[in-house]
Amino acid sequence: MEYTIENCQKLVDEWIKTVGVRYFSELTNTAILMEEVGEMARIMARRYGDQSFKASDREVDLAEEMADVLFVLICLANQTGVDLEDAFRKSIEKKTKRDRQRHQENPKL
Repeated sequence: MEYTIENCQKLVDEWIKTVGVRYFSELTNTAILMEEVGEMARIMARRYGDQSFKASDREVDLAEEMADVLFVLICLANQTGVDLEDAFRKSIEKKTKRDRQRHQENPKL
């Protein structure tokens, strides 16, 4: 299976219906998303920021934490009828149009 965004949305939906029984409510999934982002942020702060690692943080895989964020985001997209592939395409188009010269003209970059 090719892992396009569309296919990932279908895969998550099938997993929820067969393994997960049902989706959690949208509000619960939003809270879970924030929790997962927080776990990812903790690793980022320790690995790339100024915080030191705790013994329990050393074994956590950043890629796994990012995948957890993506999974819950896909759940929310499925629940709310958002086509993430289409939304992402539109976001890239918007950013490209808006920022075409902005970043190249930024002396900080």
